[in-house]
Amino acid sequence: MESITRDQDSPTSQNEPENKWRRYFSFSTDHKVIGVQYMVMSFLFFLVGGLLAMLIRAELITPASNVVDRPLYNGLFTLHGTIMIFLWIIPFNAGISNYLVPLMLGARDMAFPLLNAISFWMIPPGGILLLSSFLLPNGTAQSGWWSYPPISLQIPPGQPINGEFIWIVSLVIIGISSIIGAVNFVTTIFWMRAPGMTFFRMPVFVWSVLSAQLLQLVNLPSLTGALILLLFDLSLGTQFFKPLENGDPIIYQHLFWFYSHPAVYIMALPAFGIFAEVLPAFSRNPLFGYRSLAVASLGIVVVSIFVWVHHMFTSATPSWMRMLFMVTSMLVAVPTGVKAFGWTATIWKSKLHLETPMLFAMGGAAMFLLGGVTGVMLAAVPFDIHVHNTYFIVGHFHYIVFNTITMAIFAAIYFWFPKITGRMYAEGWGKLHFWLTFIGANLTFFPMLPLGLQGMVRRISSYDPRYQGWNVVASLGGFLLGVSILPFIANIVGSLLYGTRAVNNPWHATGLEWTTTSPPPQDNFEQIPVVKRPPYDYGDPKYSVIEPPDYHQQEN
Repeated sequence: MESITRDQDSPTSQNEPENKWRRYFSFSTDHKVIGVQYMVMSFLFFLVGGLLAMLIRAELITPASNVVDRPLYNGLFTLHGTIMIFLWIIPFNAGISNYLVPLMLGARDMAFPLLNAISFWMIPPGGILLLSSFLLPNGTAQSGWWSYPPISLQIPPGQPINGEFIWIVSLVIIGISSIIGAVNFVTTIFWMRAPGMTFFRMPVFVWSVLSAQLLQLVNLPSLTGALILLLFDLSLGTQFFKPLENGDPIIYQHLFWFYSHPAVYIMALPAFGIFAEVLPAFSRNPLFGYRSLAVASLGIVVVSIFVWVHHMFTSATPSWMRMLFMVTSMLVAVPTGVKAFGWTATIWKSKLHLETPMLFAMGGAAMFLLGGVTGVMLAAVPFDIHVHNTYFIVGHFHYIVFNTITMAIFAAIYFWFPKITGRMYAEGWGKLHFWLTFIGANLTFFPMLPLGLQGMVRRISSYDPRYQGWNVVASLGGFLLGVSILPFIANIVGSLLYGTRAVNNPWHATGLEWTTTSPPPQDNFEQIPVVKRPPYDYGDPKYSVIEPPDYHQQEN
């Protein structure tokens, strides 16, 4: 890529006046400010969701229900799931994508900067509204993050403002924000690319964002519509989903899962893109099978639209539908397998540089294998029926959403932290964070797999004492995960305040975002770059930069 002529390793102090902290509390239309706002806001919600998870694990450390009462327990796991999906992973992915996509494409900004800001500022009110339900006399929503009727409609009379009402309204607000954001991302990627930035010169991260946002556009309206109809049933007396009044709750399940299974890929695709950026940079190898990995992202989109019914194998689903969706659910393993093989081949027989981003990327990719294998198991109708509604489902799901996606998010934070802040993080603290997280994640979520195979039902606060051993391990792992976030916070805050200044390209990576200053100027580039080289050309003598002996080469 031929870009601006600025020295890649020049100091960055000249940009600091443009990056005053006050900008991040304003209504800004700069995609970089909006990206940071997304990431910081979602991390705060992640802390709240994590505290709820620790309360859940505290309850489950003993067989008896003796920490919180059962209505509160139901509210805890309902809001934990809702926060972690709709206020942590999806908004954080939107934030890192907001920051990076224009830089990776050589653009000045997103296609619709004002719409971009509006999309962000819809989320904090939605999230605060959701948390406010803890203050209601009747408590929060208690029907799970899926909110199936008729359970979600069983509200005592005379309580028009209740936890379920608040839950639905907040998710509708967040959903509309995501649809607006998807329009912006797709438009930006199609029309804002720099000269020479063909589709097959785009980084795989951009392909992943494009694929995830196409899924948002196609599938999210079904969930938004289902929630509005559920709100009508709850508050206006309609009968869309009320089984005793000729309504059909199964239709709600179809509408809900038509979005909420592809939502797993909406969350996972950016994580796959992060792996594709980090693994080549720290193995100094070109990304193996670049075109295949790029096209596999679109393959995941196409197949994932036709898998939602595997969540409903026990919901009076006809046999022909079970067989059809068993096949399509297993078929997702093909494009995801292409990605896993590409990551493995990229680092095969290379000299690995085990900096913190690489550790998180390798750890997340490795744990994705167990998440993926258990996913294929759940696609099989007989096995799915056997473990339906057990902790096996919870273990599999968390191997995807935490052990893969959240690990990728941490890899992204450490990898692009120098670019976003102009400071280097502390490597020792970063590695401590990784090992605590990696060990804690496996201690927490692996025990759920044997628990599910033994028959322990999920969503309960008391259980048979024979399940206690694995639950003690899982709870101790959960507490370790809670502790693991402390060195991360200390590292980020300390590095922001006192970290060594980063050079513009400390990893000697090949993306366009590394050719501008750290942090980037207001308009990203002094002049729009002209792209004349493929991505991931590590090791190509025609393009590559001589690798420094120390990745943490810095300037004071």
